[in-house]
Amino acid sequence: MGTYHLATGASGVMIHTEQYWVNFTHAQETAAGSNLGVRRLFSNISKLVLKHQLSTDITEEYLLHSPEIVITDGVTFHSSKDSDKLKICAEAFNPDEEDEDTEPRVVHPKTDEQRCRLQESCKDILLFKNLDQEQLSQVLDAMFELRVKPQEHVIDQGDDGDNFYVVERGLYDIFVERDGQSRCVGRYDNHGSFGELALMYNTPRAATIVATTDGALWGLDRVTFRRIILKNNARKRKMFENFVESVPILKSLECSERMKIVDVLGEKIYKDGDRIIAQGDLADCFFIVESGEVKIMMKSKTKTTQESNQEVEITRCTRGQYFGELALVTNKPRAASAYAVGDVKCLVMDVQAFERLLGPCMDIMKRNITHYEEQLMALFGSSMDLRDPGK
Repeated sequence: MGTYHLATGASGVMIHTEQYWVNFTHAQETAAGSNLGVRRLFSNISKLVLKHQLSTDITEEYLLHSPEIVITDGVTFHSSKDSDKLKICAEAFNPDEEDEDTEPRVVHPKTDEQRCRLQESCKDILLFKNLDQEQLSQVLDAMFELRVKPQEHVIDQGDDGDNFYVVERGLYDIFVERDGQSRCVGRYDNHGSFGELALMYNTPRAATIVATTDGALWGLDRVTFRRIILKNNARKRKMFENFVESVPILKSLECSERMKIVDVLGEKIYKDGDRIIAQGDLADCFFIVESGEVKIMMKSKTKTTQESNQEVEITRCTRGQYFGELALVTNKPRAASAYAVGDVKCLVMDVQAFERLLGPCMDIMKRNITHYEEQLMALFGSSMDLRDPGK
């Protein structure tokens, strides 16, 4: 890994190498050059850092006060005495290195009541979204409860990072110090997480977090965080990249466009017989089958009684095929239901991301209108069947 320079401004964060600049502006990526490996690395960094729901303010506030941050190989950090630029040496992290996982598992025993509270606190944490059940269980096992009092400092700017924290309850103010002046730049209000930056890059804490009420937090040690969460997110992303490249409808997109799609993908797992979408429901997601098989079922429109209006299988989708796009394109309720056949994994994109990122794909559909009409004919009998489905 070489040396990369990060600079910030009103338009976003810029990462510079000797080959090219990458400018991340509201999750939009442009680059000159063809170093795909570096582009993917920093696309992953942007996802984990800049797009983290409740850490964005801390990250950007910290960076905006640092004209330049230099990330190099190594395990130490230092402040430059020659300039006002903060220089940080971050530990290189290469998810492709298949080193053996020999670290002992960390386990903090919990009561059933504690486990339930912990699961509820962690259910919306972005960095946990791509963990499978076993990995999530290991993370929850390793987390410990921390009770705090008003005015207690959870972390202090400049300290070494030892833990990642998830808020269960309480109010926590975020302070950033610059030129001897400390000011409050935000607050965590009974939910959220913080502390991942120092663990990701071996950098000092970027802010001070102070409890303003009695509260409860759940901590996760640095070793477990890096061993499970960082490696898993990086490997998942690489797997998603490879998979997205194989999806027929996405093949004609530019690489940068596919990388944006990877940034917003989630993963959902279904058991045999699970209903994934229901006919007549409002559409909120687009699905791509990652593994397994999905059957598409539709209620007959020629039947009027509840007893005779049974679902009929229209088609099946397998790896690389997609479903759920029709309602998003037509702005109508779901025209059919979808069920898992055996164990199924789907990549999921919400409606906002679909509208923002898949415009080029809809253009492809229009350019290949014959194929699209054949698909509609196979699914629904005719393109006129795109009216609101009956319940």
